[in-house]
Amino acid sequence: MKTKLMDGMQRFSKAMFIPVLILPIAGILIALGNLFTNAKLIETIPFFDNPITTGFGMILSGSLVSILNNLGLIFCVGLAVGLAKKKKSEAGFTSLLGYLVFINAMNKFMELKGILVEADSLQGTGQALVMGVQVLDMGVFLGIILGIVTAFVHNKFADKEFNNAFQIYGGSRFVFIVLIPVVVLLAIIFTYVWPFFQNGINSLGTLINQSGNFGIFLYGTLERLLIPTGLHHLVYTPFLYTSLGGVQEVGGQLLEGARNIYYAEIADPSVSVLSPSVIWDARGISKMFGLIGACLAMYQTASPENKGKAKAILIPAVVTSFIAGVTEPIEFSFMFIAPLLFLIHAVFSGLSMVVLNLLNVRAIGPNGFIDFLLYNLPLGIEKTGWPMYIAVGLLFFVLYYVTFRFLILKFNFKTIGREEAGQETKLYSKKEYNEAKGKKSSGTTSQETQGGATMASVIVNALGGAGNINTVTNCYTRLRLTLNQPEMVDEAILKNETGASGVIIKDQNVQVVYGLQVNSVRKSVDQYLGREEDDE
Repeated sequence: MKTKLMDGMQRFSKAMFIPVLILPIAGILIALGNLFTNAKLIETIPFFDNPITTGFGMILSGSLVSILNNLGLIFCVGLAVGLAKKKKSEAGFTSLLGYLVFINAMNKFMELKGILVEADSLQGTGQALVMGVQVLDMGVFLGIILGIVTAFVHNKFADKEFNNAFQIYGGSRFVFIVLIPVVVLLAIIFTYVWPFFQNGINSLGTLINQSGNFGIFLYGTLERLLIPTGLHHLVYTPFLYTSLGGVQEVGGQLLEGARNIYYAEIADPSVSVLSPSVIWDARGISKMFGLIGACLAMYQTASPENKGKAKAILIPAVVTSFIAGVTEPIEFSFMFIAPLLFLIHAVFSGLSMVVLNLLNVRAIGPNGFIDFLLYNLPLGIEKTGWPMYIAVGLLFFVLYYVTFRFLILKFNFKTIGREEAGQETKLYSKKEYNEAKGKKSSGTTSQETQGGATMASVIVNALGGAGNINTVTNCYTRLRLTLNQPEMVDEAILKNETGASGVIIKDQNVQVVYGLQVNSVRKSVDQYLGREEDDE
């Protein structure tokens, strides 16, 4: 039971990446649109004071803000695609149909029951317009529920075929046939039960908000502690897109979730200061500043003969963390060697969010420096207080450095550059990876190893061979697999010969951390296995 539950959570976490990772792009473009309509910038640079650039900015921001009003549909389709084991595009299309059936079924049932309120006074009633249809305001939860339900029905019946005249009703058509009564029944059930769920969610949100800085500390700490499991996305996603992250009226519209709120506030010139809910998406202090201090401590405590090697390993990881917010190569470099350091890192991450909240900093800082600049500079200091965010970051840079240096020396942790003689390091730079490949190449292309085997073959063989691999997916930084026999995994080969910075094995779920190059790794593995993405 425990294994099945963990497997389900892993699959759900992977599927959440499809909608979650695309939404920040909308936020950045909203910020870019705001740049062209920023009054202070127009005063400073007269070139922007023309109808073409301001009109472009208004169109860009206004069009993308509409995404916030349809998050349920986005999550429904994204989760259905992510959770489908095969024919993913058909699963996504079916989920869209199911979503439309659900909202219209709920609307008609509510109309029959006489519980629809006047459409011009929905605020505070628990009802909302979804794609122009008045239903209970289930927000992003509606998309999550229908995405899971659609994927379940799809996986069960997608291969169902009929003979003779009924052939046309097989496959995805049969999935939709089964889905219709399911979603209609769900629409009726949720008409009665959702108000109770909503009251519970609101109560939980109130409890968290009343917990103040302690709640923020737990949130920031837990989000980092779950990195080894790959389930940390399940911590922050509800706060970013549901009422757990706050409820705020912006431009006459009631919005839920930290990210939904500040996206709308970015595009609204009448908002002078971002709302306090932005703190739930201020997770970047440890990524941009803290881990750099940790890396400096690891470098300075490295053995003199290994300092050059440690520098070559740590610098690419530092740049990736600071610029793009990808921290796993650094975290995995000490996570298993010195768990205490990882615990301290998680505590500092939570503590940094508390400090930002105490100082009323409203800067947006979910990831690395690129996101930080694109979000905050166009909004100005008054609206975000971003210079104070940097000041707090520098403070935690020093705190990380001093603490990590002390603990590494105190407990003689074998971090980068402090390994025993003959022991390989746990993190490899791209340069070292290419050099390793070059030594193994002999009259072959740059993507081939000795004997004509591709790097994908090395990965597959280290995972126990093609027959041992059930599914292959990836998230932002990790190759995620389910294996028949996880004990066959050769971690040494994955780390030493393919550039993996970490390997996590939990039951039949295996995650191999490759950083930003994971997409190309995933494609090469799929090609080697002869799999198409929709056939997974």
